[in-house]
Amino acid sequence: MVTDDLPIRTARLDLHMVRPQDYELLAENPADPHLWAVRGFTNPHRHLVDDPGPLPHRIPRVVAQPEIAPYLLRMAVLRDEGVIIGSAGFHDAPDADGMVEIGLEVVPAHRGHGLAREMLHGMWSWVIDQPGVVTLRYTVSPGNGPSQHLVRSLGFAHIGVQQDDEDGPEDVFELPAREYRRRFVDT
Repeated sequence: MVTDDLPIRTARLDLHMVRPQDYELLAENPADPHLWAVRGFTNPHRHLVDDPGPLPHRIPRVVAQPEIAPYLLRMAVLRDEGVIIGSAGFHDAPDADGMVEIGLEVVPAHRGHGLAREMLHGMWSWVIDQPGVVTLRYTVSPGNGPSQHLVRSLGFAHIGVQQDDEDGPEDVFELPAREYRRRFVDT
């Protein structure tokens, strides 16, 4: 299992792993100004503070299995400004079939600048090198036009619809990891 907590670097972003000890602090006080400052960045947009996003699901998972933390959540830090502009992470480590499903969010003030695409490419380029990864999955609400456009523009195939207990119906898109590598990494 992956233990390296170096950030994943893209053109403009550093995707910092939320470490097991960070989850403990997030559970206590997600607004603690020292939480991220010790790592050299800040959270002026209060990402995951006012709306905890995936934290209620991720915190118990990391408590039970700290070794999967590198997969679960990365804070997206705009390198030049040192501020969190969102996060991305996989719902879990690769399943028995080698599938990993990603989720992400960009704070409203930074949407529309290609950062979601950059986050996805950073995360997927990292995860295809992890043991057991065969399939990349992206699920999105049918009404989320920007995300629908993004995943389709990357060549992911629509394979069906699933019902999410919290988010309702979601379109399911997949791409084999080897195909992602051929299209975007080995070019």
